[in-house]
Amino acid sequence: MTLDILSLNLPVLTAVTGAYNIYEVERNLAAKLPAALSLFRSCLRTIGFEIVPLPERKDFEPLAGLTSEKDLPVLASAVLGKADVLVTGDKRDLLKIRKHDLPFAVLLPAEFLDEYLPEWLKKL
Repeated sequence: MTLDILSLNLPVLTAVTGAYNIYEVERNLAAKLPAALSLFRSCLRTIGFEIVPLPERKDFEPLAGLTSEKDLPVLASAVLGKADVLVTGDKRDLLKIRKHDLPFAVLLPAEFLDEYLPEWLKKL
């Protein structure tokens, strides 16, 4: 549903993701559902994500210990991309991440839509 909303290209919403995130989605799709790769790439073009380049190792240092080592590039990309909200389905690390003072909110997709969709609809 979140990607559906992003594909509307609402003027009140800018979609930002990290190059690392795209790499991870493509890697997982290639391994588990290769037929979906072209659809995913089409979605990327339709949504017109602003793509944050791969973070450098130094970008991880202030975030060390907040999440698993493999997910540090996701957090670093959100910081570098100046995100207002990090939307994640990773419930395992979500509560741990929320305990820390980050420059963005960390929300599940349903929470994101519940919190922001009514506001966007008022603006349209």
